[in-house]
Amino acid sequence: MFFAKVRDHFGLPDPVAELWGQYRRRMPHLVRCRPVAIVTNGAADNQLGKIRQTVLAEVVDAMALSGIEGIRKPETRLLEIAAERCGMALSGGGWVIGDNLTADIAGGRSAGLRTISIGKDTRPEAGHEADHTVTDVLQAMEILLRRDW
Repeated sequence: MFFAKVRDHFGLPDPVAELWGQYRRRMPHLVRCRPVAIVTNGAADNQLGKIRQTVLAEVVDAMALSGIEGIRKPETRLLEIAAERCGMALSGGGWVIGDNLTADIAGGRSAGLRTISIGKDTRPEAGHEADHTVTDVLQAMEILLRRDW
């Protein structure tokens, strides 16, 4: 019914079934996920080993590891490197999810990003307050999937 209205409104010559087929063929190419990066402090061999072992290397768009870059969170530059590798800029917004109030939460906030703190260390300190606090990564994912943030 929708494609009949589209056809009539725009005076398209194609039959409704053809318009629907064109839409179905094109739609998968229009869907995009926001890039995801891993930004972590630590020795490169150790962090890369964990990332590869958990298969995360296959599902993220970029990585910025302090052991490779020579920069540690909370320095904003490490987050900038990850964003650049995703073809993005920090000014475009985004999220930092982490378990360290200083490195992850304060670092993310200083970069202008929204933050989710995972874990039991929820002591509010100046500049360390997360936008959300959860106990596990699944709860963090639920927040990211909501449309009301």
